[in-house]
Amino acid sequence: MTLRLFDTATREEREFAPLTPGKVGIYLCGPTVQSSPHVGHLRSAVAFDVLQRWLERSGYQVSMVRNVTDIDDKTLAKAAEAGWEWWAWALRYEREFQAAYAAVGVKPPAAEPRATGHIPEIIAIIARLIDNGHAYEHGGSVYFDVRSYAAYGSLTRQALEDLTPAPDAPADDKRDPRDFALWKARKDGEPETASWESPWGRGRPGWHIECSAMAQRYLGDEFDIHGGGLDLRFPHHENEQAQSRAAGYGFARLWMHSAWVTQSGAKMSKSLGNGLLVSEVLEPHEPAALRLALAAVHYRSMLEYSPSTLDEASAQWARFQGFVSRATERVGAPTSTDLATATLPEGFVEAMNDDLGVPRALAVIHETVRAGNAALAAGDDAAVAGALVGARAMLDVLGLDPAAPEWAAERAGASDTAMAALDFLVRADIDARAAARASKDWATADAIRDRLAGAGIVIEDAADGARWSLAADS
Repeated sequence: MTLRLFDTATREEREFAPLTPGKVGIYLCGPTVQSSPHVGHLRSAVAFDVLQRWLERSGYQVSMVRNVTDIDDKTLAKAAEAGWEWWAWALRYEREFQAAYAAVGVKPPAAEPRATGHIPEIIAIIARLIDNGHAYEHGGSVYFDVRSYAAYGSLTRQALEDLTPAPDAPADDKRDPRDFALWKARKDGEPETASWESPWGRGRPGWHIECSAMAQRYLGDEFDIHGGGLDLRFPHHENEQAQSRAAGYGFARLWMHSAWVTQSGAKMSKSLGNGLLVSEVLEPHEPAALRLALAAVHYRSMLEYSPSTLDEASAQWARFQGFVSRATERVGAPTSTDLATATLPEGFVEAMNDDLGVPRALAVIHETVRAGNAALAAGDDAAVAGALVGARAMLDVLGLDPAAPEWAAERAGASDTAMAALDFLVRADIDARAAARASKDWATADAIRDRLAGAGIVIEDAADGARWSLAADS
């Protein structure tokens, strides 16, 4: 089965065929860096990271471009309110986003361009749109003329008459209230540093034109996939497509959108007061568990976040970690070549090729882990080794291989010396529990187990004796 992806432009799954054989160009709308990242911000980053990993596992060379919107109305307003320079404010939160992406194992993009670093390219596209009759200047601002482009509304399948006015300028500044800003004239009171010279006077770019310019700069006139959160379809992506194609570019061949993270049915957002900051969520939970929670629900399905979401993901993550640890201790770690060349189970491949069916792919992983645990209990080392390679190779596709460098040392949260000391102390209790069990003193054995559990130590009984691990949320 070849890879099929759901195209939100055509609203159907399409067989994926890249523009250039063996290579894939992806443009992903990144953050507007005006405040701290919340869990909802990470959903699309994780979803498209899984896409990149699966494409690479399938033999493609992937160029992932994820932009940074480092200037907009909110950034300027919040920086001014806090008494910061706008560029320092933007950089502060850009770094927070980068740290959040890294924490949940999102691979760095091939390019991470900032809007403010591409003013010449933005001005060039705007000038081209004016020359093509699709944009006009008024009072130092430039607007896209939506009525000049017959296909406007085609991405979201909306008639022009049904669309809401663009709120980026007073309606009487524009020929049509739905026209949107390509270039915004500098306003009184705005910092001089937040504007640039242009043929239409000092100003700054509108939001939508930034992405058109950066996508064209790094991926060319036409590229394979444009991605982002579902909330960006309109107006952002509709406007991107319209202005890029009106400028004469093929732009994106396929559109992919990840669904929201919701709480009580409402989209997670700062404005609604339900945005769980990534820094807060990661205090009691492992980053890998957050990644697993975000990836486990199909990327086009809403993820309803509740207090149990991370608890359930932590329990799953602990099962993966536990098996990989025990199996590696028994048969040794597979080589990177073993993992890279492993034949993945047919059910896993079919699931991933069916529009990144991660929930079904995870079911195959759980089956493999169960079989591996059974092989450990039976002393079948060959089966253990096979399950270990298979499980790790599949988990790597999801960015969740417990033995990968980003996760291997995460769980303990302590130095080797501290872990050795903890092992010495826990082993004493395990030996005492074994002696109690041997003399059928079940009350003492249970009391020892419960005391260790209260300290965050999980005891697992196996054929070759008891072993311990830190609880998932320790």
